[in-house]
Amino acid sequence: MAVVSNASTAWTGDLFNGSGRTTFDTSGLGTFDVSWKARTEPGAGTTTPEELIAAAHASCFSMAFSNELASNGTPPESVNTAAEVTFEPGTGITGIALTVSAVVVGISEEDFQRIAAAAKEGCPVSGALRATPITLSATLAA
Repeated sequence: MAVVSNASTAWTGDLFNGSGRTTFDTSGLGTFDVSWKARTEPGAGTTTPEELIAAAHASCFSMAFSNELASNGTPPESVNTAAEVTFEPGTGITGIALTVSAVVVGISEEDFQRIAAAAKEGCPVSGALRATPITLSATLAA
């Protein structure tokens, strides 16, 4: 059975002077201010579509990676993933960099890297963003 998630944004004004509020409708977990200024000037105090994509990608990859590791018989003790989404005004999203550090007992570096790459390919958010270059840096932590 398919699961449908919903979010909505109410926007007022034009692109450059306007602003909006994005709401997580399915979970009800929050409403976040969005604006063009936040997309083009770091530290503007509101979120951006790119930050929301980064959060989605980091959480999805962590889940996919932990599942792949468990399927290998080496479940992780911990997985910490960061996603960095690069946005260039006038061009769009130009890249996503995933950085993961995980504590996994009893796995070789070679298997760890192979499984991390497979998780990147199998992550549903990675699939949805396939038109964007996605890099992965994976560190097997002690």
